[in-house]
Amino acid sequence: MSDSVLFEQQGAIGVVTLNRPESLNAISADLIEGVRTVVARVAVDRSVRALVLTGAGRAFCAGADLSPTMFETFGIVEGTGGDQTAQMMERAFNPMMREIYRLEKPTVAAVNGMVAGGGVGVALVCDIVLAARSAKFYLPFGPRLGIVPDLCSSWMLARNIGRARTLGLALLGDKIPAEQAEQWGLIWRCVDDTRLMEESLGVAQRLADGPTEALVWTRRAIDAADFNNYEEQLDYEREAQRVLGNRPTVAEGFLAFHEKRKPRFHED
Repeated sequence: MSDSVLFEQQGAIGVVTLNRPESLNAISADLIEGVRTVVARVAVDRSVRALVLTGAGRAFCAGADLSPTMFETFGIVEGTGGDQTAQMMERAFNPMMREIYRLEKPTVAAVNGMVAGGGVGVALVCDIVLAARSAKFYLPFGPRLGIVPDLCSSWMLARNIGRARTLGLALLGDKIPAEQAEQWGLIWRCVDDTRLMEESLGVAQRLADGPTEALVWTRRAIDAADFNNYEEQLDYEREAQRVLGNRPTVAEGFLAFHEKRKPRFHED
């Protein structure tokens, strides 16, 4: 694994740290490789039931590191600037984002310090986002770079905080502090800097203790609701219950309910 990404396991929780603090954890080729390697490992490791993603140093992630070596690493040497950027998205950034999103384990982002550009997408792809009080969210794409928000930040922002606020952030490039991000519903919770990892690990432990498959299906159901009409969503929920209803976790959940105790989910 690349030194740009660190991984440690604490019980049933995997902790992934973006580890390029000298560049504010800008997304390099090594970082992409490291994240993808960790996600692939966690996907098949049944002992890891939830994942926490954070950054080393004073930032979570400053967005893409689009140095010439990035393009060379992925064999992108021909075409216009726009063509090369699109190739980079298709070969490097988008596969990483898809793999995080498709991971069948609950994910938590622990956002420390600045999160900018594509880093916003990396944070928001996680199921639950906690941010240190000193953190700020920043979309410089349009006003500073003349491009659109990427790494699916446009999709996540619009569905979390609505069109008006998303356009304000994307067109004006204002920095949003963590407390305001919480008030707007962009993130789950803003916490004191000194408690960020403790709180994030606590949330991850609650997820790890739960029926992780059902939690992933819950994410899918909520995302599907954006594209389904009322009748279609009823059908989606019915089919989800059909699949999950055959799992032993459901039997344990109902038994615990009737016995008035906390369920003990054992999926492994």
